[in-house]
Amino acid sequence: MQEPFAVSTRLRLAGLALHAYTASGSVLALLIVIAAIDGDAVRALWLGLAALIIDGTDGMIARRLRVKETIPWFDGARLDDIVDYLTYAFAPIVLLWTGDYLPEGWIGAVLAALPLLASSYQFCRVDAKTDDHFFLGFPSYWNVVAFYVVILSLSPTATGIILLVCSVLVFVPVKYVYPSRTKAFRSLNLLTTCVWLIAYAVLLTQMPDPSTIVIAISLAYLAYYAGLSLYLTARASRKREPQAAMAGD
Repeated sequence: MQEPFAVSTRLRLAGLALHAYTASGSVLALLIVIAAIDGDAVRALWLGLAALIIDGTDGMIARRLRVKETIPWFDGARLDDIVDYLTYAFAPIVLLWTGDYLPEGWIGAVLAALPLLASSYQFCRVDAKTDDHFFLGFPSYWNVVAFYVVILSLSPTATGIILLVCSVLVFVPVKYVYPSRTKAFRSLNLLTTCVWLIAYAVLLTQMPDPSTIVIAISLAYLAYYAGLSLYLTARASRKREPQAAMAGD
């Protein structure tokens, strides 16, 4: 028989510190907006990298500290969603808007609004994160989109097309890999994600003339991520078909 989990004051304080760590992302979102208004896109992207690292580590720490048991009255998942919306959606779109990376006039305004509206929908879906630890639909990686728009100096037209396509993909039921939690290829996913984060930092240090080789390494990760997500989605679909046929019989 498993012994009951003992909640100590030390563990509870560690859990509270962890929630404060997660909440610090909201402050980073504010600093990203300020950097964007100041016209310093590179500073905004450095802050975005810090937000990515916090978001990539707080969940693992939370599970290790068992915060759902030590602080059951506090909804850490809701806090995480609020911070993610600010750092992954709102602040990056402000960066694109203030930096003149979008088309001028009402077209640019509509293109800026689409990701915010699509992400508002996605963050309210109860199945946005599936039980088998995938993201359902494009997982609002607008911070990643903004990063490549700046690094690659994409034109407003190209940026607008990307925003439009990714906004539509939010509603397409492809299961995207959750790097820190998806069980399939988990070790490889964590390794390649770390490489991508390093490449992100290296490219920022090289601005305004980033290395073509480092860009290629960075983009290779995107190809791997998208390809693996499509493969795993297709594999899951093939497994469901025989089960559905048996249920019909």
